[in-house]
Amino acid sequence: MNVSVKVGQKFPLTIKRLGINGEGIGYYKKKITFVEGLLPGEVGLVQVVKAKPNFIEAKVVKIRERSKERVKPKCKVYDICGGCQLQHLNYDAQLLFKSQIVKDALTKYAKNIPTKIVKPTIGMDNPWGYRNKNQFPVQKKGNQLIAGLYEKDSHQLIDIKKCPVQDKRTIQVTNELRNILTNLQVKVCRNPNKEQGLRYIVTRVAKHSQQIQVTLVCTDDQLKYNQSLIDQIMNLSFVESLSININKEKTSRVLGNQTIHISGKQQITETLGQYYYDLSPDSFFQLNPEQATKMYGEIETQANLTGNESVVDAFCGTGTIGIWLSQNAKEVRGMDIIKEGIDDAKKNAELNNRHNVHYEVGDAYKVMDKWIKEGFKPDVITVDPPRTGLGIKAVELIKSVHPKIFVYTSCNPSTLAKDLAHLSKKYKVVSMQPIDMFPQTAQVEVIAKLVAK
Repeated sequence: MNVSVKVGQKFPLTIKRLGINGEGIGYYKKKITFVEGLLPGEVGLVQVVKAKPNFIEAKVVKIRERSKERVKPKCKVYDICGGCQLQHLNYDAQLLFKSQIVKDALTKYAKNIPTKIVKPTIGMDNPWGYRNKNQFPVQKKGNQLIAGLYEKDSHQLIDIKKCPVQDKRTIQVTNELRNILTNLQVKVCRNPNKEQGLRYIVTRVAKHSQQIQVTLVCTDDQLKYNQSLIDQIMNLSFVESLSININKEKTSRVLGNQTIHISGKQQITETLGQYYYDLSPDSFFQLNPEQATKMYGEIETQANLTGNESVVDAFCGTGTIGIWLSQNAKEVRGMDIIKEGIDDAKKNAELNNRHNVHYEVGDAYKVMDKWIKEGFKPDVITVDPPRTGLGIKAVELIKSVHPKIFVYTSCNPSTLAKDLAHLSKKYKVVSMQPIDMFPQTAQVEVIAKLVAK
């Protein structure tokens, strides 16, 4: 049906459901309409901001009928900051929404897999202050340095001095850094192609040890000669590690390839369960350690290890999953194409005295092929791929190796469902467990257990 709609036009809209990004979805004259900030059951007066042949995007002008699930957001800049999408929805309803997103993905992309296998989402007792790391771009506003996050769909930087989903210690240190950098008139870079200077402030806290790691991302290494800056930063409470990272590229990537240790410890130490992990400034680590502990425990449960199994942790990163599983496995092997991740995995295995783990740098397909030719066959494979999913090549690899149990952890229900549809020819998908790794956002992690047919 061809509906004539113009940008700026206003009309009332009833919201039927939430979309995968937490946006409200309704229908104007049968055309799907997306509106950020409205909840199912609500009626709002909306204004068109984008009119396309197949859909409409609109913004809220006024809410006429409110949902009983609506709550007041804790964040003062929630309406303009792009960091969270669901602060206006009560937490129990957020968890229901995340389970539904997983079910909807199956219905759309893997119709042969019953939605009843999707379990209730595992949430948090306190769904605030969970993020152990922030990465704030910086700018100058007059003589003041500001640091925060960009407005939605904008290059306008919001100066963030409070963030309810960040660990308070990282925000406190960032606020103190902002003052130090302002007072010392540290040069800021907005365009790395044209100028030198500071680009990002990165702070990470190890929640167990309370150690804080500060990384200043710059276009050059000049700040390492600023002793007053170094002394003031190292005098801040809990700061144990200071580094400079060099990133000259005009890219969305925060960290460049070179990190220079400046003062204090080179790494801070975090724990997950009974395991210790040394974190370098460029080490990947889960942003929500409390939920990561639950997630790894769930992976261990789904792997159903007895102590006699050979396990492969494919695309293993820094080895956190494999190390967790190693206590109840005969052997764990992991591979990743990123050398720095494998270096960290080896160090973490040594730190935890895990002698039954082996890590290799290399393409997963080539490494697995080599291992199989050497006579190794895994009983269990576990993966945690990027948002793009496994893809056909990796799916075919899993099908050909054919382990008894395959545990697939995903941060994107849509790509997970597509991969499961292909895998279901040789595997039965027996359970899917959503975990809320990022409360107040639309993101959901899912652990799927597959058993060989």
